[in-house]
Amino acid sequence: MSDTRRDVLKNIAMAVTVAAGVSAVDAQHVHKAIGDVKAKNAGAYKPKMLNAHEYATVRKLAEIIIPADDVSGSALEAGAPDFIDLIAANNEDIGTQITGGIAWLDRAMEKRTPGGKAFLDATPAEQTAFLDVIAFRKNSTPETQYGIVFFDWIRRLTVDAFYTSPIGTQDVGYLGNKGMTTFQVPVAALQYALKKSGLG
Repeated sequence: MSDTRRDVLKNIAMAVTVAAGVSAVDAQHVHKAIGDVKAKNAGAYKPKMLNAHEYATVRKLAEIIIPADDVSGSALEAGAPDFIDLIAANNEDIGTQITGGIAWLDRAMEKRTPGGKAFLDATPAEQTAFLDVIAFRKNSTPETQYGIVFFDWIRRLTVDAFYTSPIGTQDVGYLGNKGMTTFQVPVAALQYALKKSGLG
């Protein structure tokens, strides 16, 4: 991931709260619940809703969305797949969106690849080429419309998971609720939010 792309994700995370009506405070509870699950299972997270194939697909998507770099961690290190599974297990609408989206992704990839490969079985080049199509609303057609909505959900949930995790808060330089002797306006975040809102 380039610095520019990670910077865009940071700005999105700072300018918006968490997707799907989950507040930043609630996201902290999700991260704590994941820690509790891992503590009970000898440090391993066991998916509560997704089957093995679905969970592996979410892991691959999260890895593509926020891969590891030399400066900060990845979505996998931040526990994004676990976060997505736990949210989906506790929200039927999101769960249906995720499982249905993974099924759509596999069927659509089978149509695009020689030998009809599911998303996980496709080459990295085939995976990213297809995600480049469904990553943008401008590419919406009757065939891609559902996939675009699904990928938007996965991308938002991955970014939410990353930037509400200890790794992500460190990545944006969040210091926590500490007293300040002087207040500095976060000019870059405000300009970005105003630009996206159409008011700036």
